[in-house]
Amino acid sequence: MKTQTTTSTSNLDINSIFQSQLHNQQNIADTTSSQRSKKLKKLHKLVDEYRPKVKEALYKDYKKHPSEVDLTEIYPVTGELKHTRKHIHRWMQKEHVGTPLALMGSSSWIHYEPKGVVLIISPWNFPFNLTIGPLVSAIAAGNCVMIKPSEHTPHASAIMKEMLGKLFDDNEVAVIEGGIDESKALLKLPFHHIFFTGAPSIGKVVMEAASKNLSSVTLELGGKSPTIIDESANVKQAAKRITWGKYLNNGQICIAPDYLFVHESKKDEFVKYANECINKMYGDDIIKSDSYCRMVNNRHFQRVKSYLDNGIEHGMSVTQGGNLVSEDDYIPPTIVEKMDSDSDLANQEIFGPILPIYTFKNLEDVVKVINEKDRPLALYIYSKKRKNINYVINNTRAGGTCINHNAMHFFNNNLPFGGVNNSGIGNAHGEFGFKEFSNARAVLKQWSPMSAIETMMPPYTGLKQKMIDLSIKWF
Repeated sequence: MKTQTTTSTSNLDINSIFQSQLHNQQNIADTTSSQRSKKLKKLHKLVDEYRPKVKEALYKDYKKHPSEVDLTEIYPVTGELKHTRKHIHRWMQKEHVGTPLALMGSSSWIHYEPKGVVLIISPWNFPFNLTIGPLVSAIAAGNCVMIKPSEHTPHASAIMKEMLGKLFDDNEVAVIEGGIDESKALLKLPFHHIFFTGAPSIGKVVMEAASKNLSSVTLELGGKSPTIIDESANVKQAAKRITWGKYLNNGQICIAPDYLFVHESKKDEFVKYANECINKMYGDDIIKSDSYCRMVNNRHFQRVKSYLDNGIEHGMSVTQGGNLVSEDDYIPPTIVEKMDSDSDLANQEIFGPILPIYTFKNLEDVVKVINEKDRPLALYIYSKKRKNINYVINNTRAGGTCINHNAMHFFNNNLPFGGVNNSGIGNAHGEFGFKEFSNARAVLKQWSPMSAIETMMPPYTGLKQKMIDLSIKWF
């Protein structure tokens, strides 16, 4: 299944491509909204053309079902493409802003210009979606782009390199295959912006490298996204949506429900419905289900297995789960209870198909636990009580939130997608992604022969001081 190895790119080639993009950046910056829209239209056509190959590649990488590829890899990209083409002309227009009376005789606006040559480092969990999605924003903003996809999904990386090579020359968009050595070589270069999606620990490495060149960064990270079911929630509906969001992609989702707080009066009901939903989605013999994919490789299988083993050592009980199969990188949908606060499952981002459950009486106690941890990429609450919903939103911080659902905010291109502090810096999607790859350039135009400031230039006199005092007081 995972026999393909990633092609390496030499440091000489990486530097050569970077230099060619530096020389070409102004040509790309000069393109009109119509020209950029045509590029995106061609990219959309290529995505449609390569759809079967993307499905095949992701099955080879970790047995991802073709329908799941459509839902989680293809649809977000085509949605981003359509949304961007619809709005790109408006986004590129100058954004007029007000001018203070003290600056009368002038007008002001914001000019969105490309950052220049940018680097996109994409992850393995959604390799197509989280590579092409940011690329759409970078193209819309008028940048040259170098892409470093993950070496953990080599089949997907190879397909993207082939696909993008049909549409772009390397001096505009280039895919750099390889592993850690290639990533290190890229991070030494003075990119004008770096867009990274991955673990917080690696995000710190990227940010440190970017600081040496004062490159701006977008960091789409992760963390432990909490989920709450209060006493008023529709538990059957919550169980269906949470189990889908948790076990989709084998739990390898940065915005998957990481751990669950369920009101003590609803715990048994939730476990009952969750087990029913798991069986309905994947059958009685889950390992034979072609709808349930695998851990991306054995290293990540062993990582998640170690969390499970550690939890059991700390007295955790397994409510739902079965045999793990190392040679197939298979971990079944698992529900656990009675976690010790010192266990790995309580402290590490799980990024796998294990759902820890905690019960609670008072919502205030839940909020306190959440706020003691790093700020999450997402937070979910299932409730019919507006008071409870507002309390959770107003007293916690998170990159995004869904009420009575999970993960769905990612699919709305009118919403910013991103984290806060440990879970990320900056935003993606739609206009937010366009602006992330753009510099908001301030422009003031003096159209009057006289400007107010000229009446207050040196030499300073009593009259000029009065004018200054009036400006401070009234303008």
